[in-house]
Parts: sequence; C-alpha cells; structure tokens
Amino acid sequence: MTVRWPARSLFVRRIMAKFICAPLLIAFVTCILSAEPSHARSPFWSGSWWGDHSFRHKHQYRRTKSDSTKDAQSKESPKGPLQIIISIADQRISLYDNGALIARSSVSTGVASHPTPLGVFSVIGKEKWHRSNIYSAAPMPYMQRITWSGIALHAGDLPGYPASHGCIRLKNDFAVRLFHLTKRGTRVIIAHDDVRPVEISNPHLFLPRPKVASGSAEPGVAGVAGPDKIAATATYGQLASNAETQGPAQVSLPASAGVPPPKVVPISIFVSRKLSKLFVRQGFTPLFDVPVNIQNPAEPIGTHVFSAMEFQNEGAAIRWTVVSIPEKSASGVASQKLHKGAAKRTIETVSPAPDKASAAFDRIEIPREAVERISELLAPGSSLIISDHGISNETGKDTDFIVLTH
Repeated sequence: MTVRWPARSLFVRRIMAKFICAPLLIAFVTCILSAEPSHARSPFWSGSWWGDHSFRHKHQYRRTKSDSTKDAQSKESPKGPLQIIISIADQRISLYDNGALIARSSVSTGVASHPTPLGVFSVIGKEKWHRSNIYSAAPMPYMQRITWSGIALHAGDLPGYPASHGCIRLKNDFAVRLFHLTKRGTRVIIAHDDVRPVEISNPHLFLPRPKVASGSAEPGVAGVAGPDKIAATATYGQLASNAETQGPAQVSLPASAGVPPPKVVPISIFVSRKLSKLFVRQGFTPLFDVPVNIQNPAEPIGTHVFSAMEFQNEGAAIRWTVVSIPEKSASGVASQKLHKGAAKRTIETVSPAPDKASAAFDRIEIPREAVERISELLAPGSSLIISDHGISNETGKDTDFIVLTH
C-alpha cells in the first residue's frame, strides 16, 4: 500500500532535516576530533607528563598504527640517573631524574593474598607485548620486570585500589612513556609510604678516582687495580665471567678532544649488617665481596639507598642523593587493607633528613683496598645500598641486588 504525503509535508520534512541533521553533524565532527591520537599531544604537560587516560580493557592489547607512532615518540633522554619510587599506601608512582621529580601517576598494586613486595629492586628485563607465564597468559603490555619470580610494572586496569597479583599496574600512557625512558638497571624502590631522594654530603662517601695511563701513576697515587687485587677475599670474583671482569670501567675525565669516551657501566654496592659484608656488582655481574666491621652490630642500621648523580669539580667529586626506607608505615595505614570505597587519606611524602643515613654509613668500616677499587669503578648511576637485611634469594643471575624490607 502506497502512502501519499501532502505537498506541505515535503516542506515540513525539509525543516525537520535541517534541525535534526545539524546536531548529528556536530556530534560526528566532535567524535572525529576527540579521536585525535594521543601522540599529537606534547608528552610533557606543565613541566611533567601524566598518564591519566583510562586504560580501556577492550582496546589495550591491539597493535595499531597509533601504537607504532607512540613507540616512535618519547625520545626524551634523562638528564641523569632515573629512580622509580612506588608508594603502596598512596597507590602512587613517582619518577625522579637526576634527583628531581619529573612525573607522577596512580598505580594499582597487589591484594592482601598476593602483596607487592617492599624493598629495593631494579629493572631487569623489558618486553613490550608480554603475557604472564603464571596467570593464564594474562596480557602485560609494556612490561618491566623487577624480579624473576613474576613481579613487574606494566599497563593494566586501575580500579583505584590494590587489585593485582603483586605486580604494579600503570596507566597506559604512563606505562608507554616510562618504558621508553628506562633501561635495564633503573632503580625501583617500593615502600609503604611515599619517600623521595634528598641530597647528602658525607666526607666518608666514595669519591671518584681520576684514571691515569698504565705505568704513569703519580707518586703516592695507586694505579688502576687489577681484577685480582682483592682475590684473596673476593668469593664473588670467582663467579664472574672473564669477558666481563677483565678490568674496571675506564673513565677519561675530561675526555680527549676527538676521542669518544669509553662506555661506563655503573656499579652497585650492597652492605648488609646481617652478613657483615660488602658486595659489589657491575652490570648485574658479581665482582667481589669483602668483610666489613659495623659499629654496634646489634643495633639496627635501617635501609638506605645512596645514588651517585653526576661528577663535580672536573671529576674530583660526585653528587650523591639518598632514599631512606622506613621499616613500618609512618601513616599507620596498612597498605594491603586499602579497598574500594576506603577513605582517601592525605598524601604526604616522607622526607627524612639525611642525618640518619649519614650516621648509618659512618658506622661501617670498609677495607682500604675495597674503597680504592670502588673509587676506580665509581661513575654516575652507581648506587650504594645499606641495610639490616641480607641479600634476597631473588638476587641471582642477571639481576642487581634485590633487598626485601618486609
């Protein structure tokens, strides 16, 4: 049956089309504009970048042209050593470059039955499209591993409270940019409350030793130590491969004109009150360990992470920062009891004076030979960890020192 419209209905339909299609057109254009890829935005917003776009589950693992563009971006180079600090109580991650805060974002850490471990870690592996080999091949995009037992930073869903199986979930944009900034060895500190690095000056802290050509050492200055100088007490030296321990890292300060400086691999030093020993690693490879004397060995010394920033005074000195990790939450809020709907507490950063860390270092007596060798190897990015605890069993092949504080 055919319905015939009166002539005036044509006029009515045109008027209706004018007022109905216009909003639809506006909505369509708005949709197109809102779909502008995130890489078109500046990666730095008001001096720092924040990944506050929701991570959408149905799109998070699909590789797209936009992903490739994002991979090509974020070419910013850190000005100095990077440090990642995660606060369980605040569900927050902070990124420091050369001791200065450059970015901060929210996270979701482990639930009570699968808590995120507290302590000192480092990035030991990176994989852009990783899947869990523990939890049913769950996707873990932009994964940065910090233990071989399954703890990592990666992009994921952030409900606003702890919800993972121990990993640190990040917002997608933040995870992408962080992935491109870090490298293996980047320090990661996980604490109950938010802590931050502070400047520290101590006359007993290690000083870099300018390198001199072989056989041309100045009177009264020891030459570059050989790899077996401390062999009598170096049990770790026997474990290291010849290819990676043929000699200490060479640093020319300043570098000769036209001659590129040799690659420097920072060292990590760990002093354990529990074991009364000092251990040294370089590029995840054990170098040596020596016994140390600690004054009042029964008294706790705390856990402190010293980081060497940049050379000063033409290589005669180096700037240090330190992060002191409280053994217990200063806020009194049990991190694993955070849940959906919990009252949001005031976020504060624990900023202890460096006096306690300095006093802890002053209690340690290190053999002169070990101090000399450390001075020869010292470079920006090197670190010194002092702790009451021993080396975690997570520390092993292809890891830096891992120290658990809980």
